[in-house]
Amino acid sequence: MINIQIIGTKKCNDTRKAERFFKERGANYQFRDLNEKGIAKGELNNIERSISLDELLDKEGKQYKKRNLAFMVFSLEEELLNDPLLFKTPIVRNGKTATLGYQPEVWKDWLTK
Repeated sequence: MINIQIIGTKKCNDTRKAERFFKERGANYQFRDLNEKGIAKGELNNIERSISLDELLDKEGKQYKKRNLAFMVFSLEEELLNDPLLFKTPIVRNGKTATLGYQPEVWKDWLTK
């Protein structure tokens, strides 16, 4: 059973490409816009099984720079939970596995299993 969830923002090109990838293949998915709703602690823990917190933090993003996080000491988990716009996107989940960024080869594999 495939249970695809795309987590990102509507402005993110890679997120839109991920949505298009699954639409073109007729796969059902849920979309979560990080502008509207963040990620819960349990959900972050599930994602962290596949992707490290350090990889999830978008150090090149506007929000990271706006908050001057490069010059601060902080808890990665706390910041990601409190400010969902700090995530790199898209995060694509299939059950307990997850990918970060545009990963069509991995997604094709999910759809053929």
